[in-house]
Amino acid sequence: MVQGADRNTERRVVALRHEGEDAAARLPALLAEADRIAATVAQGVHGRRRSGIGETFWQYRHHRPEDGRAAVDWRQSAKSDQLFVRQNEWEAANTVSLWRDGSASMQFASSRNVPTKADRAAVCLIAVAALLTQGGERVSVLGESAIARTGALGLERASRRLALGPGAAQSVEAPHISRFSRIVLSSDFLDPPETWAARLSRFATQEANGVLLRVVDPAEEDFPYSGRTRFEAPGSGETLLFGRAEEARNAYRARWAQHGEQLAALARQFGWTMITHRTDRPATSAVLSLFKTLARDV
Repeated sequence: MVQGADRNTERRVVALRHEGEDAAARLPALLAEADRIAATVAQGVHGRRRSGIGETFWQYRHHRPEDGRAAVDWRQSAKSDQLFVRQNEWEAANTVSLWRDGSASMQFASSRNVPTKADRAAVCLIAVAALLTQGGERVSVLGESAIARTGALGLERASRRLALGPGAAQSVEAPHISRFSRIVLSSDFLDPPETWAARLSRFATQEANGVLLRVVDPAEEDFPYSGRTRFEAPGSGETLLFGRAEEARNAYRARWAQHGEQLAALARQFGWTMITHRTDRPATSAVLSLFKTLARDV
């Protein structure tokens, strides 16, 4: 029995080593694609201004209930019957924490013409990290103990972890973040909406918000299957056999749309933005939307 266990352990080690080597082999291509996308997006993004804790005045905005009385600029508010808050330019480098889901479902690609959801998520996040560090902001990978850094070192560390890291669910179920953090969670979000509601509520306790980057394969959205088709759940190995898959298409699409609507409603409820990206479309559009969302005053 012991020898059998040892053999199983050895096989597992070899399998993990090969998996790691395969992932490492993809890293240069992922980084090159992310660099290209970041350069393309950077050409269309000009210098941005965002409110923050600096001393240079930017603008006044209307007071919101969550701001509290301490934030009210009473001098400006005295000029009208409304309350205003003074906003200053962002002068201190902020930290954006990134997370790529490591679930088995993220390894899915419906054809050789599209990347896996995991690879596309990594490319988008690395490209955004490049843009953020170029702007002097710090980036970190959620769940990592390393100090968030800016510049080339921060980008290198984040890139390797996003491309090769496991993206454990524990990182979003018990997040260690600072108050008012900005977060980017990239996943296919196939878990039940209640699961994500619980996760987002934990971020809310730290008054953190950000972006849900939902990466989907075109086949997941279109359900192009017909005839006798067997589906297998990633990770669990559970199977479902359809004699005529096309007969389930309308019901599937309706359920898929409902799931997306529930996720979008959750994002709004907790003050997040959800961006949906299909892997058969250029990553540039997703990166641009993601970067612009992070750059604005959230």
